[in-house]
Amino acid sequence: MAFLKSALSQAIELLPDNSLVGLITFGTLVHVHELGFGETPKTFVFKGSKDVSKDQLLEQMGFFLKKPKPPTSVIAGAKDGLSSDSISRFLLPASQCEFTLNSVLEELQKDPWPVPPHQRASRCTGTALSVAACLLGACVPDSGARIMAFIGGPSTEGLGSIVSKNLSEPIRSHKDIDKDSANHYHKAVKFYERLAKQLVHQGHVLNLFACALDQVGVAELKVAIERTGGLVVLAESFGHLVFKDSLRRVLQLGDYDLGLSSNGIFEVNCSKDIRVQGIIGPCASLEKKGPLCSDTVVGQGTTSAWKMCGLDKATTLCLIFEIAKKDSTDTTVQPSSYQFYFQLLTYYQHSGGQMRLRVTTLSRRWVAGLGSAQDLIAGFDQEAAAVAMARLVSFKMENEVEFDPIRWLDKALIHLCARFGDYQKGSSSSFSLSSRLSIFPQFMFHLRRSQFVQVFNNSPDETAYFRVILNRENVANSVVMIQPSLISYSFHSGPEPALLDVAAIAADRILLLDSYFTIVIFDGATIAQWRKAGYHNQPEHQVLCSVKMT
Repeated sequence: MAFLKSALSQAIELLPDNSLVGLITFGTLVHVHELGFGETPKTFVFKGSKDVSKDQLLEQMGFFLKKPKPPTSVIAGAKDGLSSDSISRFLLPASQCEFTLNSVLEELQKDPWPVPPHQRASRCTGTALSVAACLLGACVPDSGARIMAFIGGPSTEGLGSIVSKNLSEPIRSHKDIDKDSANHYHKAVKFYERLAKQLVHQGHVLNLFACALDQVGVAELKVAIERTGGLVVLAESFGHLVFKDSLRRVLQLGDYDLGLSSNGIFEVNCSKDIRVQGIIGPCASLEKKGPLCSDTVVGQGTTSAWKMCGLDKATTLCLIFEIAKKDSTDTTVQPSSYQFYFQLLTYYQHSGGQMRLRVTTLSRRWVAGLGSAQDLIAGFDQEAAAVAMARLVSFKMENEVEFDPIRWLDKALIHLCARFGDYQKGSSSSFSLSSRLSIFPQFMFHLRRSQFVQVFNNSPDETAYFRVILNRENVANSVVMIQPSLISYSFHSGPEPALLDVAAIAADRILLLDSYFTIVIFDGATIAQWRKAGYHNQPEHQVLCSVKMT
């Protein structure tokens, strides 16, 4: 608690002065803090085990005390009778509420409700997030806004709970989910699907900072985080450097900021020869149906437009297309130079406040005949293909019953090699692949063993976290997740890549393994002796820098 309060106090200082800020705390109950009246602390309390609708929230928090409530159903904003005074009671510019916020944080204590020795603490995470979504929907609809959820344990109270309070009931595992014996899992996922739909409609983002040794429910929250384009950070505690640095990166502006943008709409236009099957990535379908949509759905499909509530510099989407089937009566053959096109439109609100539209148009040509294989190989990007396969297999593992990922990956690789490999029938040693394809089998080898496919020794929360990151990062970062990068440092040569093999270990080498999520530095026996002798502290041996195992 002390680490979290300190981090939040520092985070407030990083916010622009005109950023609107509100505070909700929760345990057994949900407390919405009124920041607009700093002289006397005031909070509105909601029962953690009870779902709260937007209308109930508006009524209980007195949004219509000065103005009568409109006869029709309230949507939000000033047009429905909400005055700026009502909104500023709970959302204030950071420059005006910094003192009040710090005062509330200083006095904040752990949940006063007693916890019996044989029970878990009461934590109504789902109700608190629902209240936060309703409050933002009432005060700042269709405007860039983010819910920053700081969770230190599993949800045990109300909707969205992942486990009961009784410690004798273990938190669900992969095996429980596969056997459909996780009592709370499907109910929680349905609840967060409804929350995701509400947030997407409002244009708001859910960011999750899960800092606990135990699971907190990332697997259930994944749908709301991903469809709103939110960020997720997984750490052992709120005092961990990963949490502190990540929170700073989210809020600060400068050379290393994430370039957070909001309220985006991504749309695809393409030739009639191809159809859009869907997108795998941080977005939600806008259900814009039309002739461009394929009957086969992958990810967010049956649409040619998607909502991106949150996006940043590195946000990457995986678009899946299919070739449209030709009418059997159409006997015309298109020449190999026949062109087709894609047009990608991204409309979003920049972090500076302006609305921007980015349009990218690509043109390609169909190939046919004897030389088509070489033309296809020349245009093949094996790194992008490996990342697309990783996203596809992760999606299928989550959505298809009794799906065998290893068999699916092996069949796909066999089909690719049979189509584009050079070999003599009956002679396995004659097989070879073009340099444009040669590393792809290696990527598939590592993908089969990666944390995206192999869930053993990972909790459902960890697996969900890995897949959320994979589905939003760019190709360069995603390839490192699939096949870790190993760099060798020695006195005889500059830094150079090394094979992921025991042969890379040498007494006079330093090896740096980067798997994106972790970095491991290995010192050879000679290097380790030099370090113990303190050579790296001597000016003539500055090349031996002090490193820390991560």
